[in-house]
Amino acid sequence: MSNLLPNPQTGSANPSASLPALWSYIQPALDHIIRSQTNNPSKAPAVDVGYHMGIHTALYNYFTNHVSESSTPPSHPAGTTSAPTHTVMPRSSSTAIPPPGYDVYDQLDAYFADVARDVLLGAPQDDSTLVHYLVPCFTRYSTGAQSINRLLNYVNRQHVRRAIDEDKGWLRVSDIISEVVAEASSTGPGSHRKITEKLRERRAAELRRWGAPDGGTAEQLAQAEACAEAASAPGRVVPVLSLAYRCFRTEVLEPLLVVPKPKGEGKKKKKDKGRDAAAVVPGAEADKAAAVGPRGRLARAVKELLESKGADEEEQNRLASEMADMLMRTGVRGDHPLRRRLRKHCALIT
Repeated sequence: MSNLLPNPQTGSANPSASLPALWSYIQPALDHIIRSQTNNPSKAPAVDVGYHMGIHTALYNYFTNHVSESSTPPSHPAGTTSAPTHTVMPRSSSTAIPPPGYDVYDQLDAYFADVARDVLLGAPQDDSTLVHYLVPCFTRYSTGAQSINRLLNYVNRQHVRRAIDEDKGWLRVSDIISEVVAEASSTGPGSHRKITEKLRERRAAELRRWGAPDGGTAEQLAQAEACAEAASAPGRVVPVLSLAYRCFRTEVLEPLLVVPKPKGEGKKKKKDKGRDAAAVVPGAEADKAAAVGPRGRLARAVKELLESKGADEEEQNRLASEMADMLMRTGVRGDHPLRRRLRKHCALIT
């Protein structure tokens, strides 16, 4: 039986008439690509070519209609005249017209977050099997996200690029404004050229943090920027694939990386508050914490994986390598303790 999803029959309905109509037309394809069962997690289920073209056409029509409606001048009552005017609405105005495709993008963000939450809900309670569960889940999720990124490339071209041009991307002028203000106070008012240079310097510094050396290849720069996009805060506009990876980090990895607060810690602090300060040995608490080791679920699972005796060494190294790649691609910072530990392990086996 073919795993190809055919183009659904819409009858006289217009998929581009409204967001609910558009989404009800697109979502079956997304579910098929990223949610359906498959024997090969490294290959996403496909959709019919006609369905693929239908989605592209529906997006094109929806975006075009949105632009046409937002640019239609206000009508005047019969018998009245008005001189033509041109009013520029400030970005911060509550009446400013949102950019075309913003609602589709927000719907995608919510969709990827929902898929990622399902991955977290299905995670085993046993730490010893957590890594074995997450690695194939991420492979399936990543493969589907890459396919969706190609399917919805029109969103990248028409919404994401425009948003980046409007300073709504992963790196914004507000990120360097303190540097510009500090420099202006010592050297005089800044210029557009100075701001552009500061942005270029900050972007290069961020890409170096994600593994792109100075003078790196186009492929190295693109990979580093994709990681930086996935590491950005929610609300910043990034390409569809980076959006999917960011949702996996925020909805799956971050809850598993968080270190739970020890039970009774609040009561202990109250008891210790009245003690003589000299009775507390400097560094004792830090030494105790170090002896306990990592307490986040994912950190404990990786520790158990790397320290397990009698396990298949080749499989152990494969899981560690793919876990390190998962953390990097989803935007977990390079200085995170778990990334450092996995990087050290992978360096020893290569």
